[in-house]
Amino acid sequence: MPHATPHSIESELIWRSHNGLPKPHRIVAADDTLSADTAYRMACEGVGLLWQGDFQNARHLLQALMRRAERKPRQRKAAPTPAPASGAQAFHLHRQALGQRARVLGQLLIPLDADYRIPLRRAPDWRLACTQAWGKPNGQALMVSLRELLGVVGAHEWRKKGVEIQALGKAPNNRIHPHYGVFSPVRGEYIDLVAQAPLPAQTLAFDIGVGTGVLSAVLARRGVQRVVATDQDPRALACAKENLQRLGLDARVELQHTDLFPNGQAPLIVCNPPWLPARPSSPIEHAVYDDNSQMLRGFLQGLRAHLSPEGEGWLILSDLAEHLELRPRQTLLDWIAQAGLQVKAKHDIRPRHGKAQDTQDRLHQARAQEITSLWVLSAA
Repeated sequence: MPHATPHSIESELIWRSHNGLPKPHRIVAADDTLSADTAYRMACEGVGLLWQGDFQNARHLLQALMRRAERKPRQRKAAPTPAPASGAQAFHLHRQALGQRARVLGQLLIPLDADYRIPLRRAPDWRLACTQAWGKPNGQALMVSLRELLGVVGAHEWRKKGVEIQALGKAPNNRIHPHYGVFSPVRGEYIDLVAQAPLPAQTLAFDIGVGTGVLSAVLARRGVQRVVATDQDPRALACAKENLQRLGLDARVELQHTDLFPNGQAPLIVCNPPWLPARPSSPIEHAVYDDNSQMLRGFLQGLRAHLSPEGEGWLILSDLAEHLELRPRQTLLDWIAQAGLQVKAKHDIRPRHGKAQDTQDRLHQARAQEITSLWVLSAA
């Protein structure tokens, strides 16, 4: 059974959550004697379980908690059939369910020594993964969610293995290695759009929101002589720098730490903003959710002033927000017109990711209709 954590232990451990989870209001020690049902009940109540037993048993317990979290609640026989949710309602219910699941699963905690070593039986050595994600140890012992720690290790493996990008040419010199906290370019269709659209010029391009550097690399491989790429996240800039160096393209891509546009004008400006207008709940979600369409609107409002005469702005955007009833198409068209821009062309592609075919996904109806587009914009 779990027991109260000795104050001396808990007070020595600093809470860390890159995903933004709050520290549990109450923490108890737990070990191999704790049953999964008891652990799940306590986790649902917001009690943190600081693991003191065998590390591999902690992983087994997390899997058991995941199975319990995925169980569908029993419905009463006489319960009325609920009205079908709108796209927006389904989206918000989906995010709410994911958030609740993350909070419950995040209650299983692991201690880390001051050098990121896990002081538990049969614990692996994940110090390198932690250092890559969080930086060098600062001499403080930590407690972290096991689920988040596994995410750190997963990101470490992605960084080692990399993601093959066919638009960058033949293997092995065609892989992008995402860092922890930087969105991985696993959805290749938007990259194909940038790789295939006719270039208006090959002298200079701006890449707004560089991320891993994948679009800058594609533009450079297509013959663009100079690319100026911006991002406001230092992790993204470090990731892009490493990838461009590995690909031998760093001499042609200048990285700048700034929000949206660099100084000057360019004949081609590319931007792949987050596609869904919703508030991010963790740092990694900033690549998916654009609160109040802030980045999208900022790009459109500033584009004309930074375009060279006859220049083009390439906006890469999925219409999933439209199918989820989060942002009507007319709103996007109005923003384009209000910015003094016109749609010169539009290139479309269907998604190839697994969720588009997953009929069990709560958002399947919207995902099945999704189209990703490259909007070619010019001054009106």
